[in-house]
Amino acid sequence: MPFDAAIGASIVSVIATSSGAAAAYVRDRMTNLRVGMFLEIATTLGAICGALLSTVLNATALFIVFGVVLLISAVPLVLRLGEELPANVVNHRWAAKLRLPGTYPDRRTRQDVAYNVAHIRWGFGLMYVAGLISGLLGIGSGTFKVLAMDTAMRLPMKVSTTTSNFMIGVTAAASAGIFFQRGDIDPAIAAPVALGVLSGAMLGAKTLTRMSNVWLKRVFVPVIVLVALNMLARGLGWL
Repeated sequence: MPFDAAIGASIVSVIATSSGAAAAYVRDRMTNLRVGMFLEIATTLGAICGALLSTVLNATALFIVFGVVLLISAVPLVLRLGEELPANVVNHRWAAKLRLPGTYPDRRTRQDVAYNVAHIRWGFGLMYVAGLISGLLGIGSGTFKVLAMDTAMRLPMKVSTTTSNFMIGVTAAASAGIFFQRGDIDPAIAAPVALGVLSGAMLGAKTLTRMSNVWLKRVFVPVIVLVALNMLARGLGWL
């Protein structure tokens, strides 16, 4: 299908993914709403800028850049693949003022896990980049957001994943209006795609709560590599 129509359908599917799983994660207290809404300021601004720039910039080069950035960003995650919870994390001085540290119930261990939030400025900057990528390429850029929260802000993997899922819908909605106004969203394509990803999102939400952070990383790293290789292949014209 035309690239513009694919971007429009992708944006709608991202909103469906977030809507399907986010409610379950919020109900189970896995999502850090304060972190999500604070970082959403940056991602929403980035998404709007990206959507406005999408007709000007060369998508081919963007795919290559995004693929390379993903591969590089995955390296710290691979080095800490066996880490169940971040160790020796010191709260950033803004974290206490914004009440960003929190706890989440771990069904596997049946305990409440407390965590701190570090490097807020780095996380905020990376979230703007994630939003920019989302608006430019019509993707949720959830993988990049998870990497930013896990690597830069040192949140537990489950919190990073669930908070990212909550955020991608808001980010996509910020740019979806621009794509809809341009006529790039075809309901005949977007509707079945949204139904498919919604069913997958609900199944994923039930599975995540029963996994350890280590196993979640082991699943997430291959996904990052596949997404990065897919982006590079598109940018180089192999797909």
